[in-house]
Amino acid sequence: MTTSYDVMWTEKYRPKVLDNLKGHKDIIVRFKGFVQRNNLPHLLLAGPPGTGKTTALLALANDLFGRNNVIRNLLELNASNDRGIDTIRTKVKEFARTSPFGGAPFKIICLDEADSLTTAAQHALRRTMERYVRTSRFVLICNYSSKIIEPIQSRCAIFRFKPLKEKDMSDFLHHICNSETIAYDKEGIDTILYISEGDLRKAINILQATAASGKSIEKTTILRTIGHADPEKTRNMLNYALNGDFYTARDALQHLILEYGLSGSDVAYQIYRELPILSISDTKKLKIMEYLAEVDFRISEGASGNIQLTAFLAKLVNESTIKE
Repeated sequence: MTTSYDVMWTEKYRPKVLDNLKGHKDIIVRFKGFVQRNNLPHLLLAGPPGTGKTTALLALANDLFGRNNVIRNLLELNASNDRGIDTIRTKVKEFARTSPFGGAPFKIICLDEADSLTTAAQHALRRTMERYVRTSRFVLICNYSSKIIEPIQSRCAIFRFKPLKEKDMSDFLHHICNSETIAYDKEGIDTILYISEGDLRKAINILQATAASGKSIEKTTILRTIGHADPEKTRNMLNYALNGDFYTARDALQHLILEYGLSGSDVAYQIYRELPILSISDTKKLKIMEYLAEVDFRISEGASGNIQLTAFLAKLVNESTIKE
């Protein structure tokens, strides 16, 4: 198979049936039970981006209706765009009141990014869910279930999707690399896993972007392609400061900002991720975390990221301020 860049790999390699999904074994087992019983409650799928919520719903619909009938029995709406009460009163009701196609027991109405729905729209949706339960089931997909009103939550079976395990993500990335005949090494795959933090969609996009550059999947090419700082260089910067070498630490900071084009918030988050693995005491880590939180807040309020991070390094160098 030749390498293809004209299609998004996130769509090309999206699993079509429940058996092909990666991770979330407990959720998949329960979804398969719904298919076997040919019945489904209203669902609320919550969790971080890229963990398979929408993919799991589409796979469930394919197994439940058959791939030829899905398009007529599944309505997908992105609630971040269609987020008002008019959408619930028009599009959703019009679809919900019609009979299922092809002998299906019911239709499925999927509201992606449902935590963007206005409160008025959610209250209108509550009544719609009750009125058309004989012909339709509702699936709400969101990042934060706390933004869904309690009356809707109580009407749904809630499934919480956690970030995918590195083993499951690694297996999937290896499968794509082998299918697309891309050269890669273990360090390259590990770098993608580190950057994506359990978000498989992000990992696949990084993989495709790097492959499109015509280079193999290696640590250096990945970091250059997406403009992400080398974690090792971030750790070195912190160690320079903790060892009292302010000027070398400051030069390392400038190198990160200029070479990788990072913002102050990007660098602060990178420091946050590297801090736990530094060879210093927990007491000192806590103190540094307090400094970092203050710096990140100031940057978010509009302060200069360069100046704030330089001041952060100066605090690390000042032994008296981090004395245990």
